[in-house]
Amino acid sequence: MRFIFKYLIPLILVISCAIAFYVYNQFENFKISELEQEVASFEIKKGSNIRTVARNLQKQKILINNSLIEPKWLFIGLAKITKQDHNIKAGEYSLKQGSTPIQLLELFTSGKTIQYQTRIPEGFNFKQIVEIIKNDKNLTQTLSDDDYKDIMSKLKTKYQHHQAEGWFLPDTYSYPRGTTDLQFLQRSHNAMLKELDKHWQERKVFKGINTPYDALILASIIEKETGAPADRGKVARVFINRLNIDMMLQTDPTVIYGMGDIYKGNIRKKDLRKDTPYNTYKRKGLTPTPIATPSKAAIEASFHPADGDMLYFVAKGDGYSYFSKTYAEHKRAVIKYLLNGKAKKYQGDK
Repeated sequence: MRFIFKYLIPLILVISCAIAFYVYNQFENFKISELEQEVASFEIKKGSNIRTVARNLQKQKILINNSLIEPKWLFIGLAKITKQDHNIKAGEYSLKQGSTPIQLLELFTSGKTIQYQTRIPEGFNFKQIVEIIKNDKNLTQTLSDDDYKDIMSKLKTKYQHHQAEGWFLPDTYSYPRGTTDLQFLQRSHNAMLKELDKHWQERKVFKGINTPYDALILASIIEKETGAPADRGKVARVFINRLNIDMMLQTDPTVIYGMGDIYKGNIRKKDLRKDTPYNTYKRKGLTPTPIATPSKAAIEASFHPADGDMLYFVAKGDGYSYFSKTYAEHKRAVIKYLLNGKAKKYQGDK
């Protein structure tokens, strides 16, 4: 017994101290170790705990420790010591070369996940937007063709009984992996509601623009009529002036929208004469729905048009339009800019 107390216990203490020193030394070296190469994508799935994360880091050879101690245990220990073991956020992360384990923990608890981007272009109709979403590999596809036909009823919105056209704000949206097509559309729709509400609160009163939806419809027509920033407010003023005197809007983009797949690049006389809800050469007032998704600039123009009493405009061929107050002035502009000065070709009076 004396032998045990005299020699064995001191030996155990020496070995224990040696082990403790070894572990401490390995832990300190581990803390300052760096990733040897960039990792484009490391995913932490929902419900993962620190043990799962550490195991996956070791399994994918992101964490390497050339010692008897597996790196996953060192990573778990580091997380517990720094009290970050319960703050890990799910998502997909990009790991930079040279990152230390501490920096990895800071990244995983920050939630700064990889962000993908999808753009809704200005002037696209809902059918085109659907195709963009369907073909986007970064979005999780959950919607069927039938779902898209009744998409407004699936959104959290007071406009559930409206058609989808125009209700999604064009922009470039960033989002993490796992975002669904419906979540993407909800976000775009919310952005449109916010944009409309912002301008509606400070609006001027115009005849024919009685609701935010009316303004959205007008903005969509403005969007399709011009992309020139200097002309948007003037185009808006032309249409508002026409609404004010119950004059038909007579705008080609509405006719084209009403033609649908029949439109092959040009409008014929019979198309202008065919009575449809979207033929503004046959019916007064706004169209039943927007004809495209309008930009923020077009929306602003619909609420804040330029000043003036112009009633007509014609494209000049340089991206801008010529605006006229009278039909006679408009006729001269059409002959000049569209008919190369050949008055005999003018058919507007027929």
